[in-house]
Amino acid sequence: MQKQPAVYILTNKSNNVLYVGVTSDLIKRIYEHKNHVMEGFTAKYNVTKLVYFELCDEMETAITREKVLKGWKRSKKVSLIEKENATWQDLYEDLI
Repeated sequence: MQKQPAVYILTNKSNNVLYVGVTSDLIKRIYEHKNHVMEGFTAKYNVTKLVYFELCDEMETAITREKVLKGWKRSKKVSLIEKENATWQDLYEDLI
């Protein structure tokens, strides 16, 4: 997969923490989360499982979508995830 703007949702092993992010390089960014390359929320709470992502044509679109998703209640995010990924499988392996 070449660089392309994307919005994504990560969770932890027990699926009780959700993190919404945006990137121009999804594979690289998820690798960084999984390997705790940077300190922060995802490293602190071990949020490394990619359960949802959307590819976008432009970064501005991805950023706007990220803001929308961040504004949603957890229940709405869960519904979005389960519509595409009912088993909450880690989608990262399918990307690489």
